[in-house]
Amino acid sequence: MKIKEKEFEIVLEDLKSLALQMGAKVRFERGDFKGGYCIVKESKVIVINKLANLQRKVVTLAAALKELGIEEIYLPPKIREVIEEMSEVK
Repeated sequence: MKIKEKEFEIVLEDLKSLALQMGAKVRFERGDFKGGYCIVKESKVIVINKLANLQRKVVTLAAALKELGIEEIYLPPKIREVIEEMSEVK
């Protein structure tokens, strides 16, 4: 699946919405890190480097969602395909 540069913004928003539905908070922070999924005081948090390019943000968020477990929930086919492909890029 080829994603155009303009579509990355939409995909990022869709993935952020999915994370919220799954009970995870998405935070964009500055720092010397790639980002990913973690648990902070029993809260699910996905931290993404604010300085990363848009594609890297999508890749990080997709990998974190896959780690959270998307197998048991319904996802639109396009979103599932993006998560599967982007999480392999990491």
